[in-house]
Amino acid sequence: MKNPTVILHTSNPAPARDLLAARHPDLAIHTCDSYDALPAMIAETGAEVVYSVRFAGTPGYPRQALIDAPSVTWVSVGGSGIDHMNPWDPQALNVTNSAGVAADMMAQYALGGMLHFSLGLPAFRAAQERRGWIAAGQVEPIDDKTVLIVGLGKTGEAVAARCKAMGMTTLGVRARPKPTPNVDDVHGIDDLPALWGRADFIVTCVPLLDSTRGIVGADAFAAMKDTAVIVDVSRGGVIDEAALLDALDQGRIRGAALDVFSIEPLPADHALWGYDNVIITPHCSSVYEGWDLKSVEMFSDNLTRYRQGQPLTNIVSPARGY
Repeated sequence: MKNPTVILHTSNPAPARDLLAARHPDLAIHTCDSYDALPAMIAETGAEVVYSVRFAGTPGYPRQALIDAPSVTWVSVGGSGIDHMNPWDPQALNVTNSAGVAADMMAQYALGGMLHFSLGLPAFRAAQERRGWIAAGQVEPIDDKTVLIVGLGKTGEAVAARCKAMGMTTLGVRARPKPTPNVDDVHGIDDLPALWGRADFIVTCVPLLDSTRGIVGADAFAAMKDTAVIVDVSRGGVIDEAALLDALDQGRIRGAALDVFSIEPLPADHALWGYDNVIITPHCSSVYEGWDLKSVEMFSDNLTRYRQGQPLTNIVSPARGY
């Protein structure tokens, strides 16, 4: 049984430590709630395992300290995205993520974004503000619509399950196509040009990789229905924001629900703030009460495997990005 020294690098360290200590009472567990203090703590403790949450954004994240520390053999990322860790040598360092910890919540966010537009909520809200009754008001059913899910990991599968329950046709894209629950047709990424125009709703939930950066670009928007709505819960950079702005200006799509952006926080002078048919949320589709402790529970289960010499789950390949 291994007895590694562990650091919990999170903005909510006390309950995380209590949870982990209850399950691994014999381990030396240290906590760190800042980016600046982590390198020194790794050096002082000789930590072998670090659980780390990107709780203060990407700028300033102490990636290099984790990559370079000779004592660290495993970094457990508290969320699902690992673009802030790339690149690393998988022969020297294991990196795992918490894929699935927020899949259900993100799927609910995606469905909420779709319903926001299908129910015409922006127009009703505007009418409410001017105290105007829309005599001919009506709503639009979501069943029998088609959703294209770009990325069929745990989040994409959760989106598909909810959309299927709503009576929608589900199309999906994944790097390695295979039959997937609740997805009517599964395609490879190369098939996207033929799929954009079939979708009433498009949900992006892929990691940010060289192969996915700007994957929703000018050609994609040009091929979409002018009634299409795009929901982005992936990473900033997957959607080409310049192409999105142009599509919005030209009326090529109905609207967008965006939780991620190329620059976060989204600058106050960014043009996206000015569109009535754009929902902007602060990268919070995966943030819900208790998500952080659920992630620590996943880490604790993996730590048991690590200590017993068993294979870790959710190991991320730096080449694939997931």
